[in-house]
Amino acid sequence: MQNLIYITISFVSALCISLYAVPIVIRVAHSLKLLDNPNERSSAHYPIPTLGGISIFLGFIFASTLGTSAFEVPELIYIFTAITLMFFVGLKDDILTLSPWKKLTTQLIAAAFIIFLADIRFTNLHGFLGIGEIGIIPGDILTFFVIIVVINAFNLMDGIDGLAAGLSMLAATVFGSWFFISGHIEYAILSISLVGAIAGFFYFNVYGKENKIFMGDTGSLVLGTIMSVIVIRFNEFNIDQTQPFALASAPAVSFGILIYPLADTLRVFVIRALQFKSPFAADKNHLHHRLLTLGYSHKKATYTIIVINMLFIVPIILLHHLGVFWLMVFITFIGGTLFMIPAYFIQQRNLIRKNDPHQQLLIPRVALELFKNRRYAYKMMSQRRNASRGAKSKTFLQKLNLW
Repeated sequence: MQNLIYITISFVSALCISLYAVPIVIRVAHSLKLLDNPNERSSAHYPIPTLGGISIFLGFIFASTLGTSAFEVPELIYIFTAITLMFFVGLKDDILTLSPWKKLTTQLIAAAFIIFLADIRFTNLHGFLGIGEIGIIPGDILTFFVIIVVINAFNLMDGIDGLAAGLSMLAATVFGSWFFISGHIEYAILSISLVGAIAGFFYFNVYGKENKIFMGDTGSLVLGTIMSVIVIRFNEFNIDQTQPFALASAPAVSFGILIYPLADTLRVFVIRALQFKSPFAADKNHLHHRLLTLGYSHKKATYTIIVINMLFIVPIILLHHLGVFWLMVFITFIGGTLFMIPAYFIQQRNLIRKNDPHQQLLIPRVALELFKNRRYAYKMMSQRRNASRGAKSKTFLQKLNLW
């Protein structure tokens, strides 16, 4: 009961601070002209303040510090250091704009704080490909990779109203619930504090009219950093299967919980690589952009993705005994199929704007030409230039376009 009180206080305090801070941030953003102006990629139709992440950061830091004050969490100071670093980088990017590579460098520094100072790293693969415990160097490399991927996944997911915030609340609630029932109260407090801080922002972001606001990189980078720590701890706490409520296949379960941000980011990175573009280049190949093309409103697209992600989590947890490999196969197959559906309907309804370069990969003929222009593909196809091979390549690319 006492632990539940700590968690409740953390949630309520984070929510109150966030609700109080957002209107103040909005007024300051308007006075300083820190607004997101509509452009070809923006989902906004009129200038809207950014910097909503300030309220998330303040609510989370205050509430989690208050809630964990009765617990011994020596790594917390280093976690907060990494989060604060990403907060200021996001703040600078929202105001002045930073290059993707500068942001990536800062992400690596924040990851180093988490790994080497907070001593938060992967030490076990839970039997994936027959591998259990791993050494420090492989563990550090894997941890760096996961932290960078998760941070950028949440950063790239912030494309329509409420999506990044809503999925973050969903994931933090699931992880926080498990931390609570399994006895890891300090991380349950961190997770639920994050839910409260996001909830205050979510109200203004989705339902605000005069007081509408975006989280900006200030918020998305903070969310990604916090979530990466939560994911690593979730996997490490599940190594000992004798503990109560331990979940087998923790890497696959955590991937399933974050299926949309992770899968969509990896999918978009592959598409950009095929076009010889930077993985951080802007486009409209995200799933939420495709739902907007189908006529969904921001709110409907957001809630559709959140509900599907929620329904996806249920079988993932129920099937956790399958083992990491087979559970990952299940997640990849079902998740990949779901990503194809919107593009299929876009093609069937002829909704592709042929003068929009962001949608060109949805046109099989254009995608085939892009594929043929690749140097490595040209050599392969010149050696095996025959009708059957060309037909197979076209069929493959049509499927890839839907994905």
